[in-house]
Amino acid sequence: MKVKVVVHEAEEGGYWGEVPALPGCVSQGETLGELMRNLHEAVEGYLSVDVEPPQGPSKDRVLELAL
Repeated sequence: MKVKVVVHEAEEGGYWGEVPALPGCVSQGETLGELMRNLHEAVEGYLSVDVEPPQGPSKDRVLELAL
């Protein structure tokens, strides 16, 4: 799986990046290599969060999708 990331130069030095396809998935690093490792970890964490099944008499379902 590949995702696009937007890399920004931080004003105080280093870099920070965001993953537009995953709202709120951001990280930072002193070097581009460190940033990419940190973003990889952030994406893995973002995608590993369990979603609670809906409560109540709703007919909605939560399914898993393998990528």
